[in-house]
Amino acid sequence: MPATGLIAHIVGARPNFMKAGPVVLACQERAVRQTLIHTGQHYDEAMSAIFFDQLGLPEPDVDLGVGSGSHAQQTAALLGALETHFLKVEPSLVVVYGDVNSTLAAALVAKKLHIPVAHVEAGLRSFDWTMRSRTCSSSPVRKLSCTWATRALTAATFTSSATP
Repeated sequence: MPATGLIAHIVGARPNFMKAGPVVLACQERAVRQTLIHTGQHYDEAMSAIFFDQLGLPEPDVDLGVGSGSHAQQTAALLGALETHFLKVEPSLVVVYGDVNSTLAAALVAKKLHIPVAHVEAGLRSFDWTMRSRTCSSSPVRKLSCTWATRALTAATFTSSATP
């Protein structure tokens, strides 16, 4: 993909909005060319729109409207929609947040399209990479598929494209 200088922020669920808020606003203050893509993973007022208002986030440039479904259905729908959108807008960097289905799908699509990926997480306060996260007890498959896959894809992207 050509270097367009466009940063694509991918959000889809409540935890993403909290993490993306400061990053999107900091980029906006610095006149960075960016696009905010809402996948529609969380789509009702109480789980989505209210956070855009409260965090002062701009309206998303696009809402992919993926909606409800099983993890597999939702992720599959996101893979196709995100690939189509990335090919259209040609971002130079995809920024993903947290460990939800939207995060996994966006990181995977970006990696396959050779677009660098940045992963923003709340932070590993314990400094123990083996520590089970709060999502692990309720959904070990989700933990494995989202968090570790996103980490691996992000690390692979930066490792393969980083220059000294």
